[in-house]
Amino acid sequence: MISDRIFGSYGGRRQLIYTLALTLLFWNMFDGMMTYITPLVIEAGGFSKTMVGAIYGFSSVVGACFDFLICKLFKNTHFRRMFLLLFLVCAAYPLLMWSAKTLWFFLFVMAVWGLYFDLYNFGLLDFVGRYVPEDKRASVFGLIQMIRALASILVPLIIGFIAYEALNWRVYSMAWIFLGISLLFFISLFGLLRTAKPYVDGQDCGVRRGLLTELKVWRRIGRALVPVLCLTLFLFTVEGFFWTLGPLYAEEIGLASFGGLFLSAYSLPTLLLCWFISSLTKRAGKKRTAFISLLIGSLLLSTFVWWHNPAEIIILVFVASCFLSVAMPAVSGVYADYIARTPMIESEIQGIEDTAFNVGYIIGPLLSGILADIYDIPTAFSLLGLAGATLAVILLKVTPRKIAIPADVLPAPQA
Repeated sequence: MISDRIFGSYGGRRQLIYTLALTLLFWNMFDGMMTYITPLVIEAGGFSKTMVGAIYGFSSVVGACFDFLICKLFKNTHFRRMFLLLFLVCAAYPLLMWSAKTLWFFLFVMAVWGLYFDLYNFGLLDFVGRYVPEDKRASVFGLIQMIRALASILVPLIIGFIAYEALNWRVYSMAWIFLGISLLFFISLFGLLRTAKPYVDGQDCGVRRGLLTELKVWRRIGRALVPVLCLTLFLFTVEGFFWTLGPLYAEEIGLASFGGLFLSAYSLPTLLLCWFISSLTKRAGKKRTAFISLLIGSLLLSTFVWWHNPAEIIILVFVASCFLSVAMPAVSGVYADYIARTPMIESEIQGIEDTAFNVGYIIGPLLSGILADIYDIPTAFSLLGLAGATLAVILLKVTPRKIAIPADVLPAPQA
């Protein structure tokens, strides 16, 4: 098979990985529908772009708090527990969004959103760390990013078909259908896991620590991982920009179909390039591949303000995303490597990585709204590109070839 020649056999677990892929495809269809309509629903409530970004980003404030508290709430972050909770929370989300009318209710809905995306991230990292061999983790995250991209391409088309006049109950009903299909595929994973021995056993929250001690551990781990955390933060800032301003830009220029094409151009490169992630990271290393990809993609994005024709903008977004889409699975593979090498602090690594994601999704929507109100949407994207290029140059200069987790944060061996 072509997929075997590109990805290999996933350590003999192709069926397991592909079943997970189908689970994630339909879940991302559900999440993509909710993500696409959220800024439109908030703006329809009478809020400015700055307020849209602030409300949108509140979900990540809650997510960042949950990152730190997860070990206080759960003994372990096993993916079964995380995903089952995920499906329960997701089932309630469309009803809450449909009911939201006031600022405080919108903030509550965003808090629920922040919770369920954290559950997804924790569960996914745990699964990959347990059941995927180290040399295939970057390619698995490439496959997962491809799935997210496919959902991002299909969702705007589906929304346009079922809600071509205005957002209505059909969008929420279709989202529930996708969530139900995802749950069915997830249940089918249980049978496959009976014969799949994990590469890492007994991953849990490790040693129970006091609040101050836990903060010190996070600081020590975070300090060691600063380069990859900065990259994660910025990549999700970019994603927050696109998903906040993309639908609004379509409304602003009066071209309804442009919103779907704009976001499709941002997502499509992942479908085309994910097959080559593994070979790229083997040659240049995961971190260097991610940094160089960020630099080129950001330089291209910085020219956004020079283009005015929608077709030209779509091409620019597509080409810039061809480089940006390489960085995400490469850096995700870095985190999975650290988790496999130090499973006793899995939750801390997951929590710190997810905090960077949440901070990015706080900064992205909020900053995009502020810049769009002060200047305009094209200028906001150009400034984002300049910031990304500057960050990439700094990371290329200061990041060491090998990053080690400090030994003093690892729990002492049991006697």
